[in-house]
Amino acid sequence: MAAVKRMVAAIVLGVVALSVAGCGAPVRDWLADTYQLRNSAGDVDTYYSPDPVGTTVTRIVDETEPAARSADGGREYLRYDDDIVTVGAASGGGSTITVEDLGGRYSSGGYTYLGPGFTPGSPASGNTSGGSGSAK
Repeated sequence: MAAVKRMVAAIVLGVVALSVAGCGAPVRDWLADTYQLRNSAGDVDTYYSPDPVGTTVTRIVDETEPAARSADGGREYLRYDDDIVTVGAASGGGSTITVEDLGGRYSSGGYTYLGPGFTPGSPASGNTSGGSGSAK
């Protein structure tokens, strides 16, 4: 009986560990802890990374997998549950990282040109194209 209890406890601990590992910190918090804040205006924060765009994006994606990802004109766009992260080249080298709420430009269609996963949608309107997807 003691062996069964230990086995059940081990399984429960394993499940809890996997659930916690899968949660991760929101991308906005991770960016604030990792990069230098350059500007903050309303729900938009801008950070600086000394690394080039590709390296910066890889580091962000490795930390927190986006629901959708796209590139356009030298910029990378990452959509998360609550935020859009844009990474582009900074003048003088490095990268500029902008994080903004999904409200505003996203909900009014400002990112629809990026394709699947960036088109605003709502189950109430019958448009479900705003769900997660890969637009690599």
